Amino acid sequence: MPLIGAALAFMLAASPAAAQDARQVMEEAQRRTEATSQHYEGLLQVVDSKGKISDKRWVYDRVGSHGRSKSVLTFVQPAEVKGVALLVVNFPDRASDQWMWTPAIQRERRIALQDRSTRFFGTDFSFEDLEERDTGQYDYTMLGEESLEGVACWKVESRPRKGKSSQYTSSIVWVRKDNYAFQRIENFIKGAVVRRLRYSKIENVQGIWTARVLEMADLKRNSRTILTFEKLEYNVPMKEENFTLQALRRGR
Repeated sequence: MPLIGAALAFMLAASPAAAQDARQVMEEAQRRTEATSQHYEGLLQVVDSKGKISDKRWVYDRVGSHGRSKSVLTFVQPAEVKGVALLVVNFPDRASDQWMWTPAIQRERRIALQDRSTRFFGTDFSFEDLEERDTGQYDYTMLGEESLEGVACWKVESRPRKGKSSQYTSSIVWVRKDNYAFQRIENFIKGAVVRRLRYSKIENVQGIWTARVLEMADLKRNSRTILTFEKLEYNVPMKEENFTLQALRRGR
């Protein structure tokens, strides 16, 4: 899922062949997730530092190719957030455009670049984490191979290219060797890990290896958010006109 991208720690010295291998791994991982559209219903469980759990539910729709996709995320539960929606329009060469629609006040708000590092609606995902990251926006370095949770992975470092706005200085991505699905992403700011995203319950859905559970941990806050995908489908018919501000205003 879209959500869900990469950036990396400081650049390590590597041979041109190793750097090329890292890009090939990331491009193949992206190629294997290609779909014209995606739909799922999600359960969000936010676990605070004291272990208190709060639940939210949302519906997610996405249409378009990597780097040029559009997505709409709409809360359906609880009642106080029902109808609140986020529209994300992704671009291959710059940060996404994002708007939040709040039905209670019948108003949309553009999410400014300087606000992308803030938490999205009380979760441990930031607004930036909801962008779709195209491989062309990053430089990659192969750090080697490592077994993670019993799964053989490539360990790849990535860094945003010049012109790509990001709160993260860098990230490390573990890519499974058996199916090129992501196993974990660690996001860094100035050498310190600030967010850790774990992928689990990876299943083949319509030919695409997909994690049915994502767990984002905010290491500064000592909190985490668990996102479970339900009713997940790829390549379902969708209309481009449903991914606009006008569509949000009329309730799509």
